[in-house]
Amino acid sequence: MTSFIALRQASRRDASELAILADIASRGFASWLWFAGVKNGVSDTPLELGRLKMGEEEAVGGWRDAVIAEAYGEVAGVAIGHALGEGIGDIEATVPATAPMLALQKTVVGSWFIGSLGVYRHLRGIGIGRRLLDDQIDRADRRPVSLITASDNEAALSLYGRNGFLEAARADAVPLFENSKRHAWVLMTRSAAQQRQETHG
Repeated sequence: MTSFIALRQASRRDASELAILADIASRGFASWLWFAGVKNGVSDTPLELGRLKMGEEEAVGGWRDAVIAEAYGEVAGVAIGHALGEGIGDIEATVPATAPMLALQKTVVGSWFIGSLGVYRHLRGIGIGRRLLDDQIDRADRRPVSLITASDNEAALSLYGRNGFLEAARADAVPLFENSKRHAWVLMTRSAAQQRQETHG
């Protein structure tokens, strides 16, 4: 059914696509964070800074942690995931808006954390997100899998819920602007026991 979708490991030359798709996955939150680089003179646009960050050799959540989905001859989506190590406990939020998400991540140390999963709008609804999610679950190698999404992102909540993820906790998001719509960050997890059950089932 989804044989026309091909997955591949990202390379550094994919940094621009990764920046765009990570921004789509975060519904603009990533470019809001990257805008600080424009104000500081590091880049001319937020996405330029995103491209630089995605192209860093050793960055967690950069190109080395990314898997790209291609369909119909073009890049269609991306998933970025990594094992969440003890080191996250030493990280402090440098921007108030990231503090709730960081606090949620610190509760799932040892899990495989999906930091981004995004698909271009014109290619949604044909199974790309599901393929990327299945691949991340495989990469977890029988570890629990965790991710954070927004409480008002119904499509994401539905996708993850259909694939065995349950809400573990939530934290109020810090509004980015005065007129920002209020929402919460939702931590969802898929247990290691479920991973083993499906492997042997």
